[in-house]
Amino acid sequence: MSEVLLVEPYFSGSHRAWAEGYASSSTHHVNLHTLAGRFWKWRMFGGSLTLARKLTASDLRPDVVIASDMLDLPSYLGHAGRRLADAKTVLYMHENQLTYPLSPTARDDLAYAYMNWSSMVRADEVWFNTAFHRDAVFEALPKFLNHFPDHRHTSLVDGVWLKSTVVPVGVDLTFVKGGPKPEPPLVIWNQRWEHDKNPARMWSALARLADTELDFRVAICGENFANTPEGFEEGRAALGERVVHYGFAERDQYEALLNEASVVLSTADHEFFGIAVVEAMAAGAVPVLPDDLSYPGLLPEPVHREVLYKSDSELDALLVKAVSDGGRRARLSRVTSEDVGRFDWSKVAPIYDDRVNDLA
Repeated sequence: MSEVLLVEPYFSGSHRAWAEGYASSSTHHVNLHTLAGRFWKWRMFGGSLTLARKLTASDLRPDVVIASDMLDLPSYLGHAGRRLADAKTVLYMHENQLTYPLSPTARDDLAYAYMNWSSMVRADEVWFNTAFHRDAVFEALPKFLNHFPDHRHTSLVDGVWLKSTVVPVGVDLTFVKGGPKPEPPLVIWNQRWEHDKNPARMWSALARLADTELDFRVAICGENFANTPEGFEEGRAALGERVVHYGFAERDQYEALLNEASVVLSTADHEFFGIAVVEAMAAGAVPVLPDDLSYPGLLPEPVHREVLYKSDSELDALLVKAVSDGGRRARLSRVTSEDVGRFDWSKVAPIYDDRVNDLA
């Protein structure tokens, strides 16, 4: 058994679920060093010093350090000094600041993307949650590095590629109950209420579905923040009594909605993995997803044409079929729910453990 230190400066949401999931599923001794999931820019700048001091004040002597992409790894290792001189390091890329889409009001800042890049160079291994994510980063790196006036590090890209691999996020799927779904079908949108999930497209698609006069219900959940994004209240009002849940759902309520949902809808412009969609599919919801981003990699190829869309007209057609055709829904549900079982921690933790064994 190896001593593993998992360092997560942004201990919230999917990052927290990942850290706790691996710690509870691993055969190794996994210690968590974390900071609260807020002030993300300050976490990337200041988290390395805070967490390094936490390590040096402890008795831990880890064999392997697994750090999330929110950590400035070279800074952390520098502040930790001799304590980590013999430890191997893994950088786990949940997302990255190089290809993450900016909000309409945000200003581009290369500093955060550069922290990701220097951390990738320093780590012994770089794990990406999907092949799509890995490929997007390496496609963007040459242009990013050429922003700089000299000593652009482009010669290091091939070496970083060679130590990069795809290791999926583990997901706790023990909440799945199975069994028949209630009628009328429940369509769930369980994304963050932010611009990169394109909620305007979601509301428009559901309004068009309502115009068909098909009988369905809607649950709008997922993480939301102090200010409700534009269009949400109007969209809710337009759907009226079809909306049976609106707002963030605590875990017990969220799991109940997942087990009730017949269809999971995504209209995202950005997705590096898709834990929320995996959870819904595992619980038996038929996906209606963009034919883009990480989504094709979450699904068996034979069903791609039946659940992935490229245009609004295809989105509308798939939603109508998903809501109206119970036999089709049952068939696709069996296929997709069985397939995403590969992301359960019982399957994924041994992959992590084997890689840790090779490093330690």
